Formats: sequence, structure tokens, C-alpha cells
Amino acid sequence: MNSDILILNAGSSSIKLTVFDRALNIRLTGAADAIGGAAHLRVGQEKRVLAMADHADALHKIFAALARHGITLDRLSAVGHRVVHGGATLTEPQRITPETRGEIAACIPLAPLHNPHNLAAIDEVARLAPDLPQFASFDTAFHASNPAVATHYALPPENAACGIRRYGFHGLSYSALVRNLPDVTGAALPARVLACHLGNGASLCAIRAGKSVATTMGYSPLEGLTMGTRCGNIDANAVFRLVEEQGLEAARHLLNHGSGLLGLSGHSADMRALSEAGTDASQFAIAHFCYWAARHAGSMIMAMRGCDAVVFTGGIGENAANIRAEILKKMDWLGVELNAARNQSGGPRLSTDGSRVAVWVVAADEEREIARDVIHLMPRASK
Repeated sequence: MNSDILILNAGSSSIKLTVFDRALNIRLTGAADAIGGAAHLRVGQEKRVLAMADHADALHKIFAALARHGITLDRLSAVGHRVVHGGATLTEPQRITPETRGEIAACIPLAPLHNPHNLAAIDEVARLAPDLPQFASFDTAFHASNPAVATHYALPPENAACGIRRYGFHGLSYSALVRNLPDVTGAALPARVLACHLGNGASLCAIRAGKSVATTMGYSPLEGLTMGTRCGNIDANAVFRLVEEQGLEAARHLLNHGSGLLGLSGHSADMRALSEAGTDASQFAIAHFCYWAARHAGSMIMAMRGCDAVVFTGGIGENAANIRAEILKKMDWLGVELNAARNQSGGPRLSTDGSRVAVWVVAADEEREIARDVIHLMPRASK
């Protein structure tokens, strides 16, 4: 009986994979990294350095490795994909049909660094197993509930009609957080949650009654907080000047891949490495990250008209106690009282019992959220 569900998360130079059973238990994890370069593949305990020319080649080798672990294509019941951008129309998980594929392709101008790789994975699975159902969950979809005043830039209608608007990202992480927080706290979901997804990519989300009402990322994942290599908010006229001085492609690369913590520190985008370095530049980069996270938090709290809980997730949010402490220190006006011992041990509760605003850590769970979407859609797909 076909039972396992494969979840694929294709990035610009990597493909992450997780295999779930129908009870949403993880059976196997892995990743193909540095595709097109000094590539290596990990599936379970198996690790290999091997050439992978492109995403199609990487998937072919991923499936061969899965078969060595007894997970063959004919044993899979479905494949679920994380698709970064669903635009204004793909606001719910979807069975991938030719029409859905076309809509994902139409979003390529909105996410040129992401959607083509998502499609490459979809197309290669379809080539290798044409009868295997595939589904897509969209990172932008959770923010479809944002009001128009939050999503519209102050541009003429004809520009908005071309797709120039705020979309927001990390939606699968926030959706999983909303689902999992009550299990962590043992209580109902708070009415107003400030969710902080902090990692190499970082954003905040204002969640009111379980719905996104505002988020820091915008037209692309470049907007908002200081990130690992992305600059976050920057005046458009400063971008024009960079383009004039460096050219379009060099400016694009700088803002997306050479800025943020890496650009400020001059040596690393990794928060742990910066904390250990102790240089003036690394300390300034950390201070910049924390300042802008706290400053944007004020905007999110305004959008919710208050805050009942702060929740950290993502690689930095889950693991960097010093960063959490620094951000929360700047939010003491909100009534946050941090318990230092709880914070140092990683929670899940970080605040004191008497804190007016509760603070929690919730592990990111995007792959399981996609698998849940797949299981929900499969009965409808078979009709």
C-alpha cells in the first residue's frame, strides 16, 4: 500500500527532503547541497560527495538514494512542494495540475530566485513518476488575510495591477506556529501573537485571532529586518544610486547576498560566528539585527493593537539565547519580563510567570505543515 509522503523544499542551490508516514511521523530526512558546484548529498545516515549538474540531476540522485533506503517512487502516495511565491491568486494549498503549474510559472517575475527551482523539482518528479500526485503549499498564502492598506504600496493602480505589492513570506512557518503553539503552552492560542521567524532570512508577523494582519517582508523577501545577507529596508533612491554606480546585477547581488550581517560584519552571516568573534564590526552587526527586530516589532504590535504573546522560531529564534534576550530587553515597555534561566535553557517558556506578555519558543515545522496540507487534499484529489 502506498503510504509515505515526500516533501521537497527546492532552493537556489539545494533541495531539502523529508519523508513522512500518514501519521505525520518523520521516516527520513536529507538534503542535496551546493547543486551545480561542490555538491554533496545526505539521505538519512548516508553522505556522499558527488556531482549534481542541476536540480533535475540532483532529484534523480535523491530518488536513487531513497530507493537504497527502501523508499521507491511506487511506494510514495504523494509529493508535496514548498513553493515560495503564489502571487495574489494561489492563496491555498493546491493539487498541481497543468493550470496550477502555469500559475506558479506566472509568478516567476515575482520570485525569480525561487519559483524556477520549485518548478524544476515539480517537473522532474512528473517526468520520473507521471502518475504520482503532487501538491504545492505557498509561503505567501498565510498573508492573504492582510488588509489592503497593508499590502498596497502607495503607487498608482496600474502598478499594483502588475503585481507590485506586499506579499509577505515565511507563511508556512507562521501557519505551523499557529497550529503548534497551543500544544506547547497547553492553552488556547492568544488573541494577539507577535511571531518572530529569525534565521538567515528573518521576518516578523502580527497574528490576530490566528490570522496574519501584517508582516515585515514585502514584494520580495528582501524587505524588512536585517538578515543574514539581505539588507532589509532601504530607501529606493539609495538603490537607484547603487545601480548607477555598480550596475543592476551587481547591485541586486549586493542587496540580496552581500549585505545584512555579512555586509555589516565583513566576514560572516552566521549569528553564532559573529557572537564568538567579538570584534567591533561583529558586535555592531548583532546590535543592528536586534535594534531593527525590536523596532519593526513596534509596527507589528500597532497592527494588532496590542500584544498577548511573543513567539520565537527559526534557527536564530530557537537557538540564540543572547539575541532573544537583547530583542526582548528593548521590549520591556510592553510588559515583557524575561526569565534568564528559562531563556538560557531554550524554553519553551521564556518569560516569568508574572510577565504581562508571555514569551515562548516554538520549533519551526514547515515540512510537517506541507505534509498536513497534502493529507488534507489527497481525498479531494482522488475524486
